[in-house]
Amino acid sequence: MTLGRILVVDDEPQIRRFLRPALAAAGYEVIEAENGTDALKAVATAAPQIVILDLGLPDMDGKDVIASLRGWSSIPIIILSARDRETEKIAALDLGADDYIEKPFGIGELTARIRTAMRHRGNTSAALTVVHADGLKIDVVQRIVSRDGNPIRLTPKEYDLLVLLAHHAGRVVTHRILLTSVWGPAHGEDLHYLRVFIGQLRQKIERDPTQPKIVQTEPGVGYRLIVDTDGA
Repeated sequence: MTLGRILVVDDEPQIRRFLRPALAAAGYEVIEAENGTDALKAVATAAPQIVILDLGLPDMDGKDVIASLRGWSSIPIIILSARDRETEKIAALDLGADDYIEKPFGIGELTARIRTAMRHRGNTSAALTVVHADGLKIDVVQRIVSRDGNPIRLTPKEYDLLVLLAHHAGRVVTHRILLTSVWGPAHGEDLHYLRVFIGQLRQKIERDPTQPKIVQTEPGVGYRLIVDTDGA
């Protein structure tokens, strides 16, 4: 019994030769595709649980693969690419990728991101109720945020921002998605709004706001909420 079937999409044979045994040793079944066309066919026919996708493919850009898949599938997609420009990361995440890892990479980090992405997609059908993060408790049903039993008073915007991050726990949420979701489409470029409110939020929920453990920054891209893996 495996932990799931992973589709690795990369035109570099050496990357595929490295990933296949490494992911197999971690408990996953691995299938491969060398280009975007074969990747789309594999998702439709082989039913993988997650896609590891390079952006530089020979027949199409990886972002086009993301856009095509998101038209009919919610399968988790992790980008594994040598492209390190912020615009590439933001575009891929805005199109629907779940995460983005730059080459070169460590297999430990990759498998951790895989577990997070699969866990998130597996829980999307269930309503978010309670989230725990470094001693913080977010009770979405009662709209109460507390630490060690002591309520934390948040403004409506701070609360909305925190809950939006909680809904995507473990995943990067881009600046644009946060701004348009909390403040509306007209504020999609108002990064100063977001920085101010993230700063205020950290002052209230982090044990040490100067070394945040709950709301972490993905420089130039967005923010990620880190939750307790044991749910408590």
